Amino acid sequence: MRLASLSAAVLAAAACSDGTDAPAAAPPPAGGPPPPSAAPVFSSATSASVPENTAGVLYTAEASDPEGGAITYAVSGGADAGLFSIDAATGALTSATPFDFETPADSDGDNVYQVGIEASDPDGAVATLTLELTVLDALDGVSARRVATGLAAPLGLQPAPGSDRLWVVEKGGRILDVDPATGAVVATILDITGEVSTGSEQGLLGLAVAPDFAASETFYINLTNLAGDTEIRRYAANGAGGFDGDVILKIDQPAGNHNAGWIGFDTGGLLYVPTGDGGGGGDPFANGQNPFTLLGAVLRLDVSGDDFPSDPDRDYAIPPGNPFVLGGGAPEVFAIGLRNPFQSFLDPVTGDLFIGEVGQDAVEEIDRLGPGDGGANFGWPIREGTAFFSGPDDPDFTPPVAEYLHGSGPLEGNSVTGGVVYRGPAALIADHYVFADFVNGNYWAVPVGGLVVGDTVAASGFLILTDLLQPAEGLISSPAALGLNAAGDLFIADISGDIFIVEESS
Repeated sequence: MRLASLSAAVLAAAACSDGTDAPAAAPPPAGGPPPPSAAPVFSSATSASVPENTAGVLYTAEASDPEGGAITYAVSGGADAGLFSIDAATGALTSATPFDFETPADSDGDNVYQVGIEASDPDGAVATLTLELTVLDALDGVSARRVATGLAAPLGLQPAPGSDRLWVVEKGGRILDVDPATGAVVATILDITGEVSTGSEQGLLGLAVAPDFAASETFYINLTNLAGDTEIRRYAANGAGGFDGDVILKIDQPAGNHNAGWIGFDTGGLLYVPTGDGGGGGDPFANGQNPFTLLGAVLRLDVSGDDFPSDPDRDYAIPPGNPFVLGGGAPEVFAIGLRNPFQSFLDPVTGDLFIGEVGQDAVEEIDRLGPGDGGANFGWPIREGTAFFSGPDDPDFTPPVAEYLHGSGPLEGNSVTGGVVYRGPAALIADHYVFADFVNGNYWAVPVGGLVVGDTVAASGFLILTDLLQPAEGLISSPAALGLNAAGDLFIADISGDIFIVEESS
């Protein structure tokens, strides 16, 4: 109807002022030239940085053809174009010789290399991106060093209360106090190995130490019980050198995967519990877009009270700022639209939750959720990252702040391990969000100030740390958790049982 009305208006406007009709325009001749092809569109960043001596791929160009054709990449000028080559099919930019910060090879000697990248589609339409690639001094780099070994499938790292040690969560059901200075297990804080299911993605999955631990001697855990269901338990010191626990929340799980894991407290003492969608592939239980279920969501609980005294599986109060307090969803739910938020981090400076959201077929993502963003919907299963997955799309979905595609390249992976915001002394990654991929063993960082809700940083904007974080004594092949101690040092737990500290290199 709109097109018909528009045509009528155009014909009326074309009438001559004396009332006679203007002669009709001749139709284009049959078989005339097709309309020009739309130029490709770049989605990769126009700037990137790499540490000196980086070998292999320095940057990956990403462009798409509006008509859906395959893109061909080429180096197309720029002051330093002669130093680079590019894979025509993948857009991977490399240099024959790794760059040396102390002996810059760029045209003006400032370690900022300028190169043009051309993207062409099958119809010959061309777009050009001018890239500025900054080479960083290795003196400002980072390295990894093993500090503990012999652990059993560590899945979580938390600051040990009152010290610079770590509390390490093992999948099988133990929490250990580990001293990174010696690698020794100082104490076993909890051992519930007979109470935990450990198949598939089950196990003891998360730990949150109460902010008032010095006074309350209380912590909370996320586990899969012997029936395969999620339990959030509270443990308090029993006066006999141990801790006694009780279940404060139980969630029925329809499948053995997508159990998420991480839990944590915000600066106001509220407990955040990200949950998976219940498992399977493609959200078969339809939980991702259902605000009335506790699955596929971020829950926010006030564990200082109890609004459900007659329900033993709901021992908490509902924060008044939760979006569904007055209806429209479960009152515990703070945000929805998640698939499997395995590892997350609450930034004590901004108060924001950074979620490592494990994708399904194509995309891994990082989501950001502020304390004022209640009711956010991250889109699963309609969206996987910024890509469409299934169902009716909605422009109000909250896009990820960063994403990368599945694959085997240095800017790709297959299962994101959500990271932490690092504010320690290593200048290269200070004030960066540092994260990894569990399957590929890749490590990256993104300035935390660049992770803005509403914008999505593509993988081409990641700082690649993979080569730097490979210690001489062996690979960190399957990073299962990143964490900080009380001093702000960054640690990585490999599922094989090793823990590494990330340090400034010299």
